[in-house]
Amino acid sequence: MKNYLKHDEWCVIEEGFNRENNEITESLCSLGNGRMGQRGNFEETFSGKTLQGNYVAGVYYPDKTRVGWWKNGYPEYFAKVLNAANWIGIKVELDDEVLDLNNCEVEDFRRVLNMKEGYLERSFVATLESGKKIKVCTKRINSIVDDESGVIKYSITPLNFDGKLTLTPFIDGDIKNKDSNYDEKFWDEVQKETGFAESYLELKTKKTGFHVLTGQKFEIIQDGQVIDFQSLPIKGEKFVANSVSLHALENQEVSIIKYACNLSSENYAVESLLSNAKKYLSRISAKGFDMMIAEQSRKWAEKWENNDIIIEGDVAAQQGIRFNIFQLNQTYSGEDSRLNIGPKGFTGEKYGGSTYWDTEAYCIPFYMSTSDQQVARNLLIYRWKQLDRAIENAGKLGFKNGAALYPMVTMNGEECHNEWEITFEEIHRNGAIAYAIYDYINYTGDKAYLAEYGFEVLLGIARFWSQRVNWSDHKQKYVMLGVTGPNEYENNVNNNWYTNYIATWCLKYCLEVADFVKNSNPTRYEELVSKTNLKDAVEFEQFSHIIDNIYLPESKDLGVFLQQDGFLDKELIKVKDLPATERPINQKWSWDRILRSCFIKQADVLQGMYFFEDDFDIETLKRNYDFYEPMTVHESSLSPCVHSIIAAKLGDKARSYEFYQRSARLDLDDYNNDTEDGCHITSMAGTWLSVTKGFGGMRVKDGKLHFSPFVPENWKSFSFKIGFRGNILNIITNDDFVEVQNMSGDAISIVLYDEEKIIEKNQNIIVEQQDFISV
Repeated sequence: MKNYLKHDEWCVIEEGFNRENNEITESLCSLGNGRMGQRGNFEETFSGKTLQGNYVAGVYYPDKTRVGWWKNGYPEYFAKVLNAANWIGIKVELDDEVLDLNNCEVEDFRRVLNMKEGYLERSFVATLESGKKIKVCTKRINSIVDDESGVIKYSITPLNFDGKLTLTPFIDGDIKNKDSNYDEKFWDEVQKETGFAESYLELKTKKTGFHVLTGQKFEIIQDGQVIDFQSLPIKGEKFVANSVSLHALENQEVSIIKYACNLSSENYAVESLLSNAKKYLSRISAKGFDMMIAEQSRKWAEKWENNDIIIEGDVAAQQGIRFNIFQLNQTYSGEDSRLNIGPKGFTGEKYGGSTYWDTEAYCIPFYMSTSDQQVARNLLIYRWKQLDRAIENAGKLGFKNGAALYPMVTMNGEECHNEWEITFEEIHRNGAIAYAIYDYINYTGDKAYLAEYGFEVLLGIARFWSQRVNWSDHKQKYVMLGVTGPNEYENNVNNNWYTNYIATWCLKYCLEVADFVKNSNPTRYEELVSKTNLKDAVEFEQFSHIIDNIYLPESKDLGVFLQQDGFLDKELIKVKDLPATERPINQKWSWDRILRSCFIKQADVLQGMYFFEDDFDIETLKRNYDFYEPMTVHESSLSPCVHSIIAAKLGDKARSYEFYQRSARLDLDDYNNDTEDGCHITSMAGTWLSVTKGFGGMRVKDGKLHFSPFVPENWKSFSFKIGFRGNILNIITNDDFVEVQNMSGDAISIVLYDEEKIIEKNQNIIVEQQDFISV
């Protein structure tokens, strides 16, 4: 765990140049707008430790799979969101001496991510080897108003000399992914063009054929005035630039304002990319830097108005939750149903930037509550559009009759994960996709979605589960063999409790939805019966038989559900008894040792109890929590939030807050020693859940919001806003009272501490804070 960043309510602040932590700070200071993203890299030359990263949403490459032993069903490739052309680059030369912070004496270094207004700024004083000293100030955005663009203001002030200053803004497309298999580069050049103070580079991905046109346009300001200048066009392999030489004066500031855009063939006809890029840059440069910054600030103010969480009395916690919310909003806007949420978003390359089950299990609740309903709907439609591919994926593994297995990792619906214990065995992801449909309907009441899209997906998933189980004569039950649950520190186990439970739930929910669609929209039901070749009498009878006869491992003696059949055969050791030098075990132990241990990467049984908490009484939940939590190492970013929410339900404020803090500051404090690879975007939604569902006790039951909030002991108060079926509610909690404000919409009925309350439009209710009782 690292602690080199200043705690601040609205900013991530690095004071002092930390070369050894630079890649971590680059991840933390990433900018994005849903269409494109940029790590917090330097604009000028830097020969030190860095991971240059620029990413364009929806553009990927099928990097050839590397496995030692090929097996039937393996995907041919691992899909990766590509490191795209570097648009931020500005080479700085002082009398032909290149500015490189790795070769300078650096003073007064400060890098600040302003989350309130959505910009990254940096300042420093550098003394070059020649003795020349300069002051540099930079500010940049990835615009969320013009969401295919970014703009940079880069200012230089000579402090002890007059001399030649050469600025060379460039676009460099000769890049590669850090995790490229076989060290392959993924882009081919299509065309390039340079002109006065502007240049353009069009690249095309190998195999997938995506085109991206990156353009730049710039102006120079000296002593506060826009000046005339001459620019020298430069062309190289996958490279364009314009060089400008000026006479710089001591203590006189020179600024370059660089406008850039990334236009993709996903959104424009290939033949029109160049002309559209020119129009785009003309339009945003006509606005000017100050206007783009002002628009950015206003747009972020609108976002924060709806989804800010305010914590009083704990700056570290406040910074943590805002950082999480900020990155979620940078990553996904919901405006394009072709896009989804990668585990690293636009902050790094690990996990390929592809879609995982994280979206359905963790992210959808955040977007349902903080954005327009259509945003979450689009995330579900994304999976519906890929149903045919999910059926193909299942077919490759031998499943039939429309059985659907959604991929563990995907860009286009096709499985592209190449580890057998994940690709073939971590099939619980199917359950998360079905649960997300239930979660969405339960929250929004949008039952029309079921007939329109949802039932088809649920039926494909149910068919998969009905074929994946098998009847055990020995147990006289249906069992599920050879799976990996959410705890990836156990592979190829039999009867993972979570997988068996969610599979059974999926079958039940499919039957419920079939009945609803049949009764509410019989015409559509018959269309779906025909389209899916459904033999409902026969298939539904089989579903019901599995539901009634599924095997769920448990220990009667301990009163707990067993993570899998052989779990009690392990040596049961608590994490607190592990020497600190042996953690994290995924970096210190062999994989063989991990698989034989009792240690849990992330919530497994508890994941199921979190999803389906109403199925269990409080005593059962507590026994399972007390049994499994001490053996959980939380080396998945998705784990602490689940434990935080369950601890809150159990009334354990201390542990609930401990896990919240670990989730909220996972990247800021580099808990797992991996932030340099990028931030954990999808787990950030879990941090939001820790506050709203954990400390706020928020649930939706029978179409009504329920709350049972409490204040963590070192906080004075906290508040959060929830959008729910046309209403926006603000829930404010302190040690004395809970206030719920109905800020829009009609009157709404809620349940607060088990008492129903009606709040009229633009009115509020206030009740005394109660001793926390589990919901």
